[in-house]
Amino acid sequence: MNLFESIDKLEIQFKDVEPKVMAFLPEENRFNRLRQEAKELDLKFPNPESRLPLFGEFIGVKDIFHVDGFSTQAGSKLPSEILSGKEAKSVSKLKEKGALIVGKTVTTEFAYFAPGPTRNPYDYAHTPGGSSSGSAAAVSAELCSLALGTQTIGSVIRPAAFCGVVGYKPSYDLISREGVIPLSPSLDHVGIFTKNTKILKKAAGVFLGPQKTSPKHSKDIIMGVPVGPYMEHVSEIGRTNFEETCDLLQNSGIIVKKIPAMDDFQAIYDRHNLIVAAEAAIVHKDWFQQYKDRYHLKTTELIQQGSTISEESLKKALLGRRKLRDELMKLMALNGIDFWLSPAAPGPAPKGLESTGDPVMNLPWTHAGLPTINLPSGNSNKGLPLGLQITGGWYMDKNLIEASQKIEMILPGKVH
Repeated sequence: MNLFESIDKLEIQFKDVEPKVMAFLPEENRFNRLRQEAKELDLKFPNPESRLPLFGEFIGVKDIFHVDGFSTQAGSKLPSEILSGKEAKSVSKLKEKGALIVGKTVTTEFAYFAPGPTRNPYDYAHTPGGSSSGSAAAVSAELCSLALGTQTIGSVIRPAAFCGVVGYKPSYDLISREGVIPLSPSLDHVGIFTKNTKILKKAAGVFLGPQKTSPKHSKDIIMGVPVGPYMEHVSEIGRTNFEETCDLLQNSGIIVKKIPAMDDFQAIYDRHNLIVAAEAAIVHKDWFQQYKDRYHLKTTELIQQGSTISEESLKKALLGRRKLRDELMKLMALNGIDFWLSPAAPGPAPKGLESTGDPVMNLPWTHAGLPTINLPSGNSNKGLPLGLQITGGWYMDKNLIEASQKIEMILPGKVH
């Protein structure tokens, strides 16, 4: 199938699915634009052997990224003129490698918790997760094969799990945040959604420069489950799936160890949320003073809470990021594990669109800035996807992606 046949097929899929899923922001003449951009790309690279690595790959871009030719609304009611900016570096890199932008995907307001209209492709009565709602749903509904999102608490891994796709949150600052409207700069990560790990590896290769390599000599993959208060947040459905998945991995030759970790999880949780609130108040200070009445109640509460946090409290909380990372890395070394293993969410996507679900299972890995991947790991008895969260060492993303390709072959989860 050539590029133009792929666009024809995508247009049919769009007409059938997008009105139900609502993953993308509306755009007039979307497919006329896509065909013109495809024509220019095809003329530039007529020889398949010399084509760029992402030639003709359809991508969605979360609407907090600036993209040339598109306005940025960030899921808000603020004037788009004040939110404009230079194209995000991450977007430019993907375009330079031949990707074609299908459009902007729906985000919760300013990448926090106020949901947009997007629905879960597996069951329209359920949330797709957030804040990268549209990006996860778009990949799940086969409206694009790759999408950009962000994670400040759990906004890549959780929606990826809910929508049954691969989600990747890199090591902190590995993918440039330039050209992306921030929520909490110390915690924001640019992430990727894909249909499978093969596409993820190709996309991540655009961003990953020289990285640490594992000195490991053993052929076995050794994984650690962080037992303790953190794991108490998993639902019965989520726990059953996780335990079955661990058994499946062990039966396939992967070593899984239980390791006591994060005894102070409540303190980690509180510290993380303090940083989010304090930094969101700083980011939105001027906009909020001028347009307070246009903010959703949930975002308003976050900003108001953050404005009461002292600079000293914020500085103290920020020190905890490195502390947690060092503790987790030390535990990995002491126990000889390559990766952490945990559920990607407490359970399947909750019913209703008023909430995007609980990001509690993603929070510590975001706080530590460690690279994390969601792999679909089966479905609930109602057919909703469940996800496995795999976390690697600091700036050892390539090892994580390579391991995820092996693990994907073992797991039962399939893309919708």
